Formats: sequence, structure tokens, C-alpha cells
Amino acid sequence: MQFRRKVLVVLCGCGNRDGSEIHESVCALIALEEAGLEAVCAAPDIAQARNASYVPGREPTARNAFEEAARLARGNIRPLAGLSMEAFDALLLPGGQGASQTLSTYAVDGTGMTVLSDVRRLVEEALASGKPIAAMCIAPMILARLIPGVVITLGGDNQESADAQAMGAETVVCPAGAAVVDPVRKVTTTPAYMTAVGPSEVLSGARSLVAKLLALLG
Repeated sequence: MQFRRKVLVVLCGCGNRDGSEIHESVCALIALEEAGLEAVCAAPDIAQARNASYVPGREPTARNAFEEAARLARGNIRPLAGLSMEAFDALLLPGGQGASQTLSTYAVDGTGMTVLSDVRRLVEEALASGKPIAAMCIAPMILARLIPGVVITLGGDNQESADAQAMGAETVVCPAGAAVVDPVRKVTTTPAYMTAVGPSEVLSGARSLVAKLLALLG
């Protein structure tokens, strides 16, 4: 397939409890390819802030966010450090607890959260150059922290939405299969597993998200 435009997809680990949510990441990659957009995967080459075992009764082992994210990208992945939005047309952040534990500190610090410096830099570069930003599930919380007044969805009227509002964002109730767009700031978001009950709903939401991303790209 011949791609004309590139989307930087920021991953972080592999798995909903401590990394990038697998269904959300894969659905985003599918939706981007269907839309004729090239996905370029990247992740920070750092230790995960938290490690979870997915097998009951087993102790988790230490994991590297880049090594684990490389599984999702089938090895075709770049270190986040040193990348610039100059080389890309849009930015996409899948969800999963890696977004709230490693890419940011929301899971620990709530509204006092900070954002990983490379992620902050890329979001700021996208904003400054007018390039669209998409985010799924809990990842819009990063945008709430970094973009004053941004319009996002975190699904429904939940604690996460209240926290985003406390940081200055405007939140919109949205079903899993749809997406919300902020045309002023060129941001689009979808709830994914904030409200979805299965991967088919996540895929519908990812397709809606990418359709809005395409519209923002013009």
C-alpha cells in the first residue's frame, strides 16, 4: 500500500494494566491502514513505572516500556527520544495504564500529574505546527494536562472526567463506537475501554477516531 501521510503512534509497554492496551493499539493500527495512513510506532526506552502479572498468583517481573511495546509493533518501532513531529503529519496516543503510569503520572498524582518530557514535547510540537492529535481511553488525560481548554471525551460523567475538568478541559459524554472532535485545537478522542465492552466496539471507535483525524488533516 502506498502511504502519503504518516501518523506517529506512541506506545508504552504491552497490556492494559501496565502498558499500552493491546486491543486499542491494534484497532488504531488497523483503522490507520484502512484510511491510507502510515502508522509509525514509537515508545520511550525506559523502565515501566509499574509492572503487572496477568496470571493470578504470580509476581510481576520488571519490564522495559520500549521492549514490551515492540511486541505490539512486531519489532518495527523507534525510540521516542529524538523524534520530532516535523517528520509526521499527526500524533496518536492509544490508552492503557501505561499512559497514566509511565507516559504520565495521573494514576498516582491525579490532577497534580506530570507528563513524560518527550510526550510533552511532541504534543507541543503538534500544537505549534497545527498537526492533529488523537487519543484513546485514558490517554486524553495527557491532553487535558497539556492543552488548556481542550475538548475531549473520557466516556461518561466519571471521576476521570471530573479530574480533566479540574485541569481545565471540557469533557463530552461519548459512546465507545464514536469519537469527539475539538476543531479549534485539532484534537479527536474516543472512549475505547473507558466504556467499551469488547474489541468490536473499540474498533468502531478507532475507525471513528481516524475518520475525524483524516478530516482534521484536510
